Amino acid sequence: MATTHSKSTERPASTANGILMLLLGLALLIGGPVGIAQDPDNTLLLVGGVIAGVTGLFLIGGLYSLQPNESVAILLFGDYRGTDRKAGLRWVVPWYSRKKISLRVRNLTSDKLKVNDKRGNPIEIAANVVWRVEDSAQALFDVDDYQAFVNIQVDTALRDIASHYAYDHGEESDAPEMTLRADAEDVATRLRDELVGRVRVAGVAVDEARLAHLAYAPEIAGAMLRRQQAEAILSARRLIVRGAVAMVENALADLNEREVVELDEDRKAAMVSNLLVVLCADREAQPVVNTGTLYG
Repeated sequence: MATTHSKSTERPASTANGILMLLLGLALLIGGPVGIAQDPDNTLLLVGGVIAGVTGLFLIGGLYSLQPNESVAILLFGDYRGTDRKAGLRWVVPWYSRKKISLRVRNLTSDKLKVNDKRGNPIEIAANVVWRVEDSAQALFDVDDYQAFVNIQVDTALRDIASHYAYDHGEESDAPEMTLRADAEDVATRLRDELVGRVRVAGVAVDEARLAHLAYAPEIAGAMLRRQQAEAILSARRLIVRGAVAMVENALADLNEREVVELDEDRKAAMVSNLLVVLCADREAQPVVNTGTLYG
């Protein structure tokens, strides 16, 4: 038979102003001994003084303080009775136990994980996550250790994200696809959305999640760098060739339009070949001076 997990929900606790209780407790602690000292033989004063002193200690024992963005969960013999979020000096019945929990925004930078991307390439990846406790009851009672829980879920989400994206665009891919390197904003949005769903059970809210480190694993980093350099060279060559072709077309069109010289098809082809060699070469062209005829 399947068992259901009971979800805890934060609710406000019934607490009192600690300043008033502190003053009252001090008054009883001081007033009790003073009353006894006035007439030590008076049984009524003696009993009243003792009761006042014990009551004063009782009141002071229930004091606790809270800073801004801090809360305390109130429990009675293990039974959750609510959460107090009011900053300052507070008071609750002393036999109620108290567990403090910070509500401040926290910054987590995960360890570098070695995982495989969508294409199976080993990569190193890490994330920076900004999170905070939203529901103190869930954080304290629904998971064993909410901070360790968040750390584990960040690592799990990173592994899942890496398996859905390639590190970078591949030369063989025709259709455009999102990648970890080129689409950082989209990847960060998906990472945050996935983390929100994963840590909700712990009463944790994720404000921001981004990739903090992304690189190929050391064993393939050199090969991938050479591949990227080759792709960059090929891309630059394509741009140079397109520009050279356009310049040759313009040169031929200007020659025909101005009737500077008449070229047959063979000479035209030779001129195009020479211009392309000059424009696309890595080194500067070495001019050759023709002292003969035009076609000599």
